[in-house]
Amino acid sequence: MKDEKKQQHITSIGGQAVMEGVMMRGPHNTATAVRRPDGEIEVKVEETGTKKHGKFARLPIVRGCVNFIDSLVIGMKSLMWSAEFVDIEADEGEEESKLDKWLENKFGDKLKDVIITISVVIAVIFSVAIFMVLPWLLSLALDLITDSNLIITAAEGVLRMAIFIGYLAIISKMKDIQRVYEYHGAEHKTIACYEAGEELTPENVKKYTRFHPRCGTSFLLIVMVISILIFFLIPPFTFVENIVLRKLLALAVRLCLLPIVAGISYEAIKLAGRSTNKCVKWLTKPGLWMQRLTTREPDESQIEVAIASMKPCIPDDKEDDKW
Repeated sequence: MKDEKKQQHITSIGGQAVMEGVMMRGPHNTATAVRRPDGEIEVKVEETGTKKHGKFARLPIVRGCVNFIDSLVIGMKSLMWSAEFVDIEADEGEEESKLDKWLENKFGDKLKDVIITISVVIAVIFSVAIFMVLPWLLSLALDLITDSNLIITAAEGVLRMAIFIGYLAIISKMKDIQRVYEYHGAEHKTIACYEAGEELTPENVKKYTRFHPRCGTSFLLIVMVISILIFFLIPPFTFVENIVLRKLLALAVRLCLLPIVAGISYEAIKLAGRSTNKCVKWLTKPGLWMQRLTTREPDESQIEVAIASMKPCIPDDKEDDKW
């Protein structure tokens, strides 16, 4: 077993589930595959791979921030393309609204880029509000009980983790989301099959687990843990007499540190993905457990879609997609 693990090809190819499909991103290409309403698979391939950036963007810590932003933008593009395609039959015959016409006249060919930019900004604001500002606000009540910065920061971290897990648990109950999670499982199983060196066929892919150590869910969990550790280092700013200003300053510093948190978290998951150390593997277990909320077992048709998105991303030289 040890020899097999050493020979396993750990790939940097990753992706996400979209509406009725999967997006995969390799070193040179990004491919999105969607199951059309007529049953056929439509594949869109773009040259937006992970190696398109310069040397600076591939430096440790920096690459984590760059990768996070890229993932948001490319992921949103793929999601919008898949949603637009899946709804194509339902939209046939519908008259274009006045707002749609105005937007097209105003922005022309750049309309989609504008919508994607706005969507990413809204997604970031929503995430920061729910997972950063809300726990911070709730933890302020502890000021009435204790003046210990350590206790308040720890409570804030616990609240952030509870909100994150609760959010995942709630949306996992939604029927439409459950289908997306099935494609998420197909993505993981396909990557695992490729890493094992087997031919990408539905029969082979089925054999592998839907839980993967380099999943975005695991990354977000690591972000939560790293943020708690880093925020412990933020001083209480007792030199500021006004308590409201003091708390707002602490929040502003937390928000400014988010890129560093993302960068360190990326390095942590990169290390965990390469390591065969039992201690490291044990530390990745919580991320795998969380994937029970964000993945479902896919059927054969969904696996076919994941394979279709994976193949255009596999480079001729396997050193190019080495993790």
